[in-house]
Amino acid sequence: MHVGMLCIFQNYEGALDDAEHFAAEARLAELAEPLGFESVWAVEHHFTDYAACPDNAQFLSWLAGRTTTIKLATGAFILPWNQPVRVAEKIALLDHLSGGRAILGLGRGLARREYAGMGIEMSESRERFDESAAMVLDALDTGTIRGDGPYYPQAPTEIRPRPLAGFRDRVYAIGMSPDSVEQAARIGARLAVFSSTPWAMWADDALATYRKVWSEHHEEPPPPPLTVDIVYCGADESDAAEIGGRHLPEYYLSVVDHYELLGEHFKELEGYEMYGEAVDLLRAIGKEDQVAGYLDAQAWGTPERILERLASRRDIIGDFELGAIFRFGSMPVDVAAASATRFAEQVLPELASW
Repeated sequence: MHVGMLCIFQNYEGALDDAEHFAAEARLAELAEPLGFESVWAVEHHFTDYAACPDNAQFLSWLAGRTTTIKLATGAFILPWNQPVRVAEKIALLDHLSGGRAILGLGRGLARREYAGMGIEMSESRERFDESAAMVLDALDTGTIRGDGPYYPQAPTEIRPRPLAGFRDRVYAIGMSPDSVEQAARIGARLAVFSSTPWAMWADDALATYRKVWSEHHEEPPPPPLTVDIVYCGADESDAAEIGGRHLPEYYLSVVDHYELLGEHFKELEGYEMYGEAVDLLRAIGKEDQVAGYLDAQAWGTPERILERLASRRDIIGDFELGAIFRFGSMPVDVAAASATRFAEQVLPELASW
């Protein structure tokens, strides 16, 4: 079972200066290989303390020089914010620098403030993602990028250094909305999802759709999804309840704020209809029940409780991969490192046996 560590670069409420914040995230990332994680993932986010890693390929290139075996994954390139030629160049270069350890993760983006900062119309995101993804994957197969679409016209241009290999067997796409789920299946990407809803509901809806669309476009069976969790691995029940119960809600509420999940703008925004439909439901549920539902979807608690949660998930959705976020909210890096170490020592061996 593939288990990776996801670095989200959250500086909760701007409590740390940027130098201290980045040093903490780098320290945690460097722990991943010796602790036995299979991959490290780095997000792409811009402009705010919610998360700030404007160039995940650059961060992963730095990490490549400090590691030897761990896989290095973009989690994800947000395609509408990047020129396809630059995405292809960056992931090809990372693959060279790491000796073939790169994983390509792709996403569409959800935050209105980040789209505004990039000067990109958010209503164009679906078309931009689809056009760019096809160009990037083809370029990594052939070594030449080309495009005749409206957003990224590109005369045939060679990628240098030439890709070591294609990425069709190591590409992921974030699928949090129905059309993103379907597009992940069409392009042959593994489905990546941030844990947030009851697993039985997700299996019957998003996962079933992914598998159906995959079977319509590919002969081989669909690969297991990647589920990404906010993880606190506590020393005992009291520690888990105190530390996890404090910082997981902080993160959830920062998500609601950053993405404006209660905003009316989603109702009129093309390509984000699902979020518009969820606004009234979230308001009706109320903050306390929202937090409780979110926490119930995550793998956190004592090592035994985490394994119980993940075993239950496997019973519902079948085999899956796991991405674990250990540093979030106002959690100090020492606490996050202790949690990751405890997880590696007491949870990871069992997951490896799966």
